[in-house]
Amino acid sequence: MTKVPKYWNKAKKYLSKKDTILSNLIARYKSPSETILTTRKDIFYSLCKSIIGQQISVIAANSVFLKFKKKCKNKIKAKVVLKLTTAQLKSCGLSRQKISGIKNLSKQILNKSFNPKLISKMNDEQAILYLSNLKQIGRWSAEMILLFTYNRSDIWPIQDIGLLRAISKNYKKKYLPPDRFVKILQKRFSPYCSVATWYLWRSIDPEPIQY
Repeated sequence: MTKVPKYWNKAKKYLSKKDTILSNLIARYKSPSETILTTRKDIFYSLCKSIIGQQISVIAANSVFLKFKKKCKNKIKAKVVLKLTTAQLKSCGLSRQKISGIKNLSKQILNKSFNPKLISKMNDEQAILYLSNLKQIGRWSAEMILLFTYNRSDIWPIQDIGLLRAISKNYKKKYLPPDRFVKILQKRFSPYCSVATWYLWRSIDPEPIQY
């Protein structure tokens, strides 16, 4: 894990001046645990975790991922995953669709048809589209990878239910909040939408979100 992104403190000051509600959230969640955007810098690990966690609860996802990690003997690497049989992966609680996604990802990493090194040279939208070409990875998953694995500063995941719930709660809007209002906030918080997203998440979840 690395330290909090370099832009974090600058972003807090910027956002506090831009928005009273966010200023209050930043003041409320001021603690040493504010290390959410630390990262493993291991995109294969993160993508596997993303695929495993889709369409199931956080508790269920953690349980399945721990079984998957154990099956990999704590070495979540493409070569290791490819050696596992479908039956072994299924025993972790993975569906055939997720097994297919993880196997395909492993092959693309090894044959270099997917090259994570290219992502650092792309802007956010280019990176989202590139990641979305992977099986089982959609826009939301790609945004989570950019936010947590690459620590991009300006990710505003408008498909994320937690973010939309937090906007509704803090800004006294009905759920779902109007698209127009969500876009106004995005413009207000840019270029630090990732930090704003994290504090809004914290307002509905007492534990810092990790990925």
